[in-house]
Amino acid sequence: MAKKKSSGGGGANWMDTYGDMVTLLLCFFVLLYSMSTISEDKWKAIVQSFNPSGVIAQLEDIQGGSGPSADENQGGGVFDNPDAAQEEIEEMLEQMAEELKQMAADEGLASAISVELTGGKIYVKFSDTVFFGGNSSTLKPEAKEILLKVCAVLDAGKDAIEEIRIQGHTAQASDSEPNEPYGDRQLASNRSLEVLYFIQTNSSIHPGRLINEGCGQWRPIDDNQGEEGKAPNRRVEMIISGVDLENNSELHEELSQFISLDGGEP
Repeated sequence: MAKKKSSGGGGANWMDTYGDMVTLLLCFFVLLYSMSTISEDKWKAIVQSFNPSGVIAQLEDIQGGSGPSADENQGGGVFDNPDAAQEEIEEMLEQMAEELKQMAADEGLASAISVELTGGKIYVKFSDTVFFGGNSSTLKPEAKEILLKVCAVLDAGKDAIEEIRIQGHTAQASDSEPNEPYGDRQLASNRSLEVLYFIQTNSSIHPGRLINEGCGQWRPIDDNQGEEGKAPNRRVEMIISGVDLENNSELHEELSQFISLDGGEP
C-alpha cells in the first residue's frame, strides 16, 4: 500500500516575510518623516483636536521663569530689535565699566579696585581690605559707601545685565599648608553673601540675576608665599555678564513653542 504524502511543514513561514516587509515599510516612513517639515498651524490643529480647551503659547512671549517671583525681563526681553540691541548692550557694558573705573579713581582706590571688560563681561576685583577686616565678613562702613555707588552704576545699566556673580576668595594662611576647608569656604561664602545682600537691598537689580559663590583659597591669582603673595588672593570679585541676544534667540528657535494642555497659565 502506498504511503500518504505528508503535508509540508512551515505553514506559518509567510508571517516572517510579512513581518520583515512591515518593518522595512516602517523604516521607510520614518526616514521620510525625518526629512519632512512640520507645519506649525497643522500641529496646533492636531493638539487642539485632542484638547479643544488647550492653550498654545509662543515661547518668545514668555519672559523669565514661570514662578511668581521670576524676572519678567530675564533673557533680554526689554529689547524689541535683537539685531540693533546687541550693539546697544555692548555700549552700555562699556559705559558701566568706565563709570566703575572712574568711581574707583574718585575714591582713591584705583590700586584696590580693578575693572576689566572682556568677552561681554565686566570683571571687578575688590581687595578684601576695601570691604572687610581680617577674618571678618562684616562690611566696613566705608565699604557700604562704595557699594552704594556701585549699585547706582548697576541700576543705570540694568537692562544690559544678564547676571551678576559675586565670588569670595581667601588666601592660604600658611606658606605650605592649606586652610582648614570648612572655615575657609565659610569665610569666603559669607563675604560674597554680604556683598550680594547689600546689592539686593540697595539696587533695582532683580534678585534672580544675583549669585554668590565661596571659592575659598582655591582660585588664587598669586603664589600665597609671604604677605606679598597672599594679599592679592584676598578679594571679592564681581562678574557682570551682559545679555547675549544672539544665543537667547537660538534657544528660542530650538524650543519654538510652549504647549500647555491643561488650559492654565504656563
